[in-house]
Amino acid sequence: MEQILILLFHYLFFIYSISAIGSYIILAFISAIETKEYMRKNSFVNYKEILASTISPSISIIAPAYNESLNIVENVRSLLSSYYVNYDVIIVNDGSSDDSMDKLIKAYNLVKIDYLINEQIQTKPLRNGIYKSTNPAFEKLMVIDKENGGKADALNMGLNISNNKYVACIDVDCLLLEESLQKMIKPFLETADAKVIAAGGVIRISNSCLVKDGKLHDVNFPEKLLEKGQILEYLRAFLLGRMAWSRLNGLLVISGAFGLFDKKIAIKVGGYDTKTVGEDMEIVVRMRGYMEEQKEKYKVAYIPDPLCWTEAPDNYKTFISQRNRWTRGTIETLRRHRKIGFNPKYNSLGLLSYPYWFFFERMAPIVEVAGLIYFGFLIALDYVRWDYSISFIILAYLFSVLFSIVAIVSEELTYHQYKKKGTGFNLIKIAFLEPFVNHPFILYAAIRGNYDYYFNKKKKWGAMTRKGMAKA
Repeated sequence: MEQILILLFHYLFFIYSISAIGSYIILAFISAIETKEYMRKNSFVNYKEILASTISPSISIIAPAYNESLNIVENVRSLLSSYYVNYDVIIVNDGSSDDSMDKLIKAYNLVKIDYLINEQIQTKPLRNGIYKSTNPAFEKLMVIDKENGGKADALNMGLNISNNKYVACIDVDCLLLEESLQKMIKPFLETADAKVIAAGGVIRISNSCLVKDGKLHDVNFPEKLLEKGQILEYLRAFLLGRMAWSRLNGLLVISGAFGLFDKKIAIKVGGYDTKTVGEDMEIVVRMRGYMEEQKEKYKVAYIPDPLCWTEAPDNYKTFISQRNRWTRGTIETLRRHRKIGFNPKYNSLGLLSYPYWFFFERMAPIVEVAGLIYFGFLIALDYVRWDYSISFIILAYLFSVLFSIVAIVSEELTYHQYKKKGTGFNLIKIAFLEPFVNHPFILYAAIRGNYDYYFNKKKKWGAMTRKGMAKA
């Protein structure tokens, strides 16, 4: 009986591993095809026509802010620097206890105004009111000062305030590049056979980059191994993962750092869920589920151009807190929308996207830890064939390294943001180190996230201390 159980576990772990590796290879292959096609198609696009046209679709940039005093003035300036013509910026100060509002009032000559809010989604009430600038240079800016209700509640307030057709939801600590909006709006304009309900873009890490007056002046490679490992992780996720899911129209998540949404659909489904810490993933799954139930052809698009730069954790405490929240957000979203999973009524959303996310994102850390425990059990019983085991471990490690190198090569052949001499070689070195430097902490954070969700019933976001984008 014991031998049968061991053999059963062997086959289960082997099948899972082969399935995971096979899915990564398929996604990388699809991603390469999609990236090549995107670059060919967009090499002829004149973005000046989009940004100069007065009939370009209207966009509201909604940026929630909570105790962002360190970056707030410079990052608002970044949001106001877009080349797009038909947009406005809505900063939602979500009950900050620091001097964020004082800095904004002083920097942008803000005064309190009377404004009628169309409350289609219930939110926490205003605290001090709504502000506009007396300076014509900042006429696109509106600042909302409300009671604290969390990021999702602040975004919902922005949805209520906005009068535009589309909303770009962005973290206020992110640096938005000037041409981002016209690139992001493009799928909404060119897709004729389906309704584009949302679009996301590539997020890059700004740690150690030179930022001045709300603009990115120089891209530098950070010094800390943790930060370098996250750069590599983002390259894999965005260049080899989301690009492929975009082609398959199977995206389940758009980064909360920057995403563009059809406001009408977002409001129809009830806006952002204030009871989850993974509101960015949850609203995309809910919007997709709604469109499937309405039997409407739709698409969630993805833009591979680097559009937004954000500050990543530079210490392990903050890093673990962030990944813990990501894990809890994934669990919450998949549980709340479990009726979608494996349900043919929801087409590829239920039969492809949800199963993949469940097995290879949700369950991956649990299976990995179970595998480690099982391996320890085999060692204790002296059941290990060390020649096979060591070979398998080496192959798994080399596949991880190779997959990272493919992402690096993809970056070098496409957008090549890290142009300084030696950066490519540094990234390859990190590819060999990252499984030891970052991955154990990601695994720990994921397991802790599961524990916190099921046993501590933890609902908090977790701290994300900002150091401020580098100025020199």
